[in-house]
Amino acid sequence: MPLQPEDLASITATTLDDYNRNAEGFREGTRDHDVSQNIEALLRHIRGEAPFTILDFGCGPGRDLRTFTRLGHQAIGLDGAESFVVMARADSACEVWHQDFLNLDLPAARFDGIFANASLFHVPRQELPRVLRQLCGTLKPGGVLFSSNPRGENDEGWNGSRYGSWHDYQSWKALLEEAGFDALEHYYRPAGLPREQQPWLASVWRKRAS
Repeated sequence: MPLQPEDLASITATTLDDYNRNAEGFREGTRDHDVSQNIEALLRHIRGEAPFTILDFGCGPGRDLRTFTRLGHQAIGLDGAESFVVMARADSACEVWHQDFLNLDLPAARFDGIFANASLFHVPRQELPRVLRQLCGTLKPGGVLFSSNPRGENDEGWNGSRYGSWHDYQSWKALLEEAGFDALEHYYRPAGLPREQQPWLASVWRKRAS
């Protein structure tokens, strides 16, 4: 059964309320997460000369905004949780947009790269084609999208008070290609562990030439 507009609104509100209520704990719990492998995967595929303009899609409290800025790039954050937006603006001194993922208002051809680390899995499957096309549209020609999602068997539903969808690589690849991207690479995280201990699917994509 397709999710109706009221279902989507409830999913968004409930998930964001959980993040807002637990924002400080989330910041402390993720402050020291090492995502340098993911940041490097995005940056090495962007063509042209740095500095690059990066959209941190689902920037949370702003940890990775600080990293991109320290590396010399212009980073803009986006998050649906108001508490995270306040934190990210204060902690990174970057521009941060308050938008939820199902109601995006993005400029055309603005960004060299998009860093969607542990964020796109909150988009219900039926809405992903539209959201991915919007992300493709805000990239410059040849721009690069990085995504990291918990991998799974192409199901979706509630995990506590947060809604998520879990994809395998083939399903995710089909969605990205349909939205206008070509595959560059993918890998599983954390690095160096057996596959059954690697719950995260990371992938990098280039906006297809029109």
